[in-house]
Amino acid sequence: MSKQEFLNQLERRLAGLPAEDIDERLNFYSEMIDDRMEEGLSEEEAVNEIGPIDTVVSQILSETPFPIIVREKIRSKRSFETWEIVLLVLGFPLWFSLLVAAASLVFSVFVVIWSLAFSMWAVTFSFAISVIVAVLGGIVEIFRFEGWRGVAYISIGFIMAGFSILMFIASIYMSKAAILLSKKFWIKIKSFFVGGENA
Repeated sequence: MSKQEFLNQLERRLAGLPAEDIDERLNFYSEMIDDRMEEGLSEEEAVNEIGPIDTVVSQILSETPFPIIVREKIRSKRSFETWEIVLLVLGFPLWFSLLVAAASLVFSVFVVIWSLAFSMWAVTFSFAISVIVAVLGGIVEIFRFEGWRGVAYISIGFIMAGFSILMFIASIYMSKAAILLSKKFWIKIKSFFVGGENA
């Protein structure tokens, strides 16, 4: 892909962002390509080193605050006619309820993504508490001259400690996965307001 093709695709995919932001990004990537060409790379190699256009667009969207994207999207490119204003006012119950439903749907997706991670942390915390309780119970039983019961409690405590460590590691991985999924989902939402896949 040539430099101009890359920049043209990037401009189309970023349509919907503020014009000054698009210009700033285009200048940034143009200079980056030029710098790599000065280092001896061909134009195609310089463009390939930047990475796929999807990755570049995702990176830009992740760095662009959502309010800026929405504000640019709803900014009127022309003045509304009287009949359009009347229609907006009369249709308020419909479009507002649809807007609330969409926001609720987005919120519920984030809740589902994070509920598994929070559940795993809750189980990990429960295992950790059970370790403390089992060991303390075992010590109490030993002092009550119930040695075999105390040893059994402490042994159970060590077993629960092993499960607790495994659950802690699994919870960390689950949290990282939740962060990654949340980020990808949020970028996907932002992409609905800009040029998008087919722009």
